[in-house]
Amino acid sequence: MTITDIVPHLKALHITGLLIWCGALFALPNMMARHDPAIGIADYQRIRRVSHYTYTFVATPAAVIAVIAGTWLILIREVYEPWLYLKLLFVAVLVAFHAWVGRTIVAVAESSGMHRPPAPGLPTGVLCGTILVILTLVLAKPELRGLGIPDWLAEPQGRQLPFDVPSR
Repeated sequence: MTITDIVPHLKALHITGLLIWCGALFALPNMMARHDPAIGIADYQRIRRVSHYTYTFVATPAAVIAVIAGTWLILIREVYEPWLYLKLLFVAVLVAFHAWVGRTIVAVAESSGMHRPPAPGLPTGVLCGTILVILTLVLAKPELRGLGIPDWLAEPQGRQLPFDVPSR
């Protein structure tokens, strides 16, 4: 088995991780919007617990898997294109959104009745926009050479990876 034989499996792992991660990020703001102590203490505690578990045991592991598999794909395929760097910028926005969701879950849990999470409309809109930009960049792979990106970012540096990488 060569390193190129792993690429389809890494892509599948990356896409699966992304689907689960983004699905959880869509669900969590809606779950947080239901954090209303007026619904009854038992339901309130159940929603808090489910949102915490979803973040901790679904969204975060899926994010880690997606990022690690994506990083390996970049290294194995030697993709050093300007569109990729722009995509990574929006992936950073996705990671920041993930951190904001986690911080909001903690704030809601620690300040029962005093903290109101934002309505799910704005977070969902930000998430949709970010995912749409990432998908557009990945699928279209636009030529972005005219944006003033330094040449050293678009060229391999000639350093050896700790494993053999097949040539194209």
